[in-house]
Amino acid sequence: MLLAAETRPAGGAALGEVALATGIGAGLTVVLLGLVWLHRTRRSTVLTTVGNRLGAATGVPAWVALPTILTTISLLVALLGMLWDIALHIGVGRDEGPLANPAHFLILFGLFGVFAGGILACAMPLDEKPGPSAVRFVRGWDVPVGGILITVSGFYALLGFPLDDVWHRLFGQDVTLWGPTHLMLIGGAGLSIIGLLVLEQEGHGSLSTDDGDVKAGRTTRFIRQAAATGGLLLGMSVFQGEYDFDVPQFRLVLEPFMIAGAAGIALVAARMFMGRGGALAATAFFLVIRSGIALIVGGGFDEITPTFPLYLGSAIVVELLAFGLSPARRPILFGAVAGIGIGTIGHATEAGWTQVVQTLSWNSDILVEGTLMAIVGGVAGGLLGALLALGLRRRLPRPVVARSILLASLVALAACVANGLVANVPDDVEATFAITDVESDPRTADITVQLDPADFADDPSWVQITSWQGDGLVVNALERIGEGEYRTTEPVPLHGTWKTLLRVHDGRVLTAFPIYLPADEAIDAEEVVAEDGMTRSAIPEIEILQRELKDSGGGVWLVSNLVVLACTLGLIAAMSWGVARYSRRASAEEPYPDAPADEPVDESRTPTRAG
Repeated sequence: MLLAAETRPAGGAALGEVALATGIGAGLTVVLLGLVWLHRTRRSTVLTTVGNRLGAATGVPAWVALPTILTTISLLVALLGMLWDIALHIGVGRDEGPLANPAHFLILFGLFGVFAGGILACAMPLDEKPGPSAVRFVRGWDVPVGGILITVSGFYALLGFPLDDVWHRLFGQDVTLWGPTHLMLIGGAGLSIIGLLVLEQEGHGSLSTDDGDVKAGRTTRFIRQAAATGGLLLGMSVFQGEYDFDVPQFRLVLEPFMIAGAAGIALVAARMFMGRGGALAATAFFLVIRSGIALIVGGGFDEITPTFPLYLGSAIVVELLAFGLSPARRPILFGAVAGIGIGTIGHATEAGWTQVVQTLSWNSDILVEGTLMAIVGGVAGGLLGALLALGLRRRLPRPVVARSILLASLVALAACVANGLVANVPDDVEATFAITDVESDPRTADITVQLDPADFADDPSWVQITSWQGDGLVVNALERIGEGEYRTTEPVPLHGTWKTLLRVHDGRVLTAFPIYLPADEAIDAEEVVAEDGMTRSAIPEIEILQRELKDSGGGVWLVSNLVVLACTLGLIAAMSWGVARYSRRASAEEPYPDAPADEPVDESRTPTRAG
């Protein structure tokens, strides 16, 4: 175990692995660009042949069919890799190197597949204008907007790989899903779904029927769109991954907020875009995929099994509201009201679901703040989902209205995130541990904890002991046996590479007390020994959960975070531009806008050219 700890670097990867990974990426890029050159110079018809065969089966042009299938498969591979990677880091901690982690290969190849799908979508159209919103690349070469969005998203996600190594060299290992470069990987992959939806519309038009139902012959397309909107829900749900594994490093109120925000964006968009049953179909796709991945990671790979939100209650709320409040006639109002339903009724169903699947379930400590955060997240997400659906249906409101809704929603989401990140650590709280060994080799023990002051935790979200990165995970919600006194319900490990700590979360307080930590020569950290009767003071959780972090100094850390933030805002701006360009250009060129879901086409309507 000591040898394993010594061979797991706490900073960047070995230069040999960096060179090998760079070589793999360069080789894949050369192959991709070679295919593009052969296709554009008409020296090869492989891409066209494969695309036509796939398109014949799905009813879309070759430049939509091949990139869509490639990107979809790649995203599923990357999602499997991401969840597997999270489980590995929770179970064993740092890697011996980036190429020593098999999950990294799935992530790398999956994200490269997304990038390749975007490049192929841009390169495959020959002697045609790929949709009404196509962008002139060079003379004689127009590219679809959806292809541009997929390419940009894939490149942004891929860029997170080398930047992650640079980040580790500068600041040490950030063993959290919410590391800035980790968010680049997740955000780029998730937002690429918007590119897929736009590409689908550019190549095939709308799903709409006279009454919004799925007619014979349209089932295949309905399934594809359910997969796309369900994929959007999958992408948005990865952000709360630490909560799915019961090792959140942030306040609990962020979980209901993120679940409601994801439901608002994806489920409102699905219902308005696809018509009746859209939200339920997207949720069904999500549940099938996440259940399958949980079985693969937990059963097939024998790692920690991830749980996942249910979203079913929110989907039912969205579908029912659509009957009484027409999403076609009042789309923005529908998005807002659906968001309120998601943040209340949907939130209540998720609260019940956490009692079943999570050790750290929701309780009265976050009842008020968690519900308010869920409502804001649901409404902001619902408005963004409504804008996305309106854009895909070529019915965006006037630019000033669309931009105002977009900016207001993003500001509301950012404000909730900032609120959720606010936590404090008391400077006058101690914990005394009574340790009774159960086994001596390897050492496990039952622990009783006495907090001082005893009334420190009034109605806590959790008082629990987490043991992780010792080839497993133990999350033990402690049993209250007296005023400020708690005890474990099962023995916890105090040996080897396990990191064991007491965690307390009450309101805005988020703090920890180290119990046992192994020596770590890579970061020059000494062993923290667990002794019966010891007293430890409260410290920030990050000092234990992320022992490898370094002091950046000189504002480098702040500047680096701001750079990543600026790039992320640029990606969101690109998505907004792409959806708006498709909506306004297509609406201006088509005789009539797409029929709104659940509403017949008004043949007397004269389309207006939007600015």
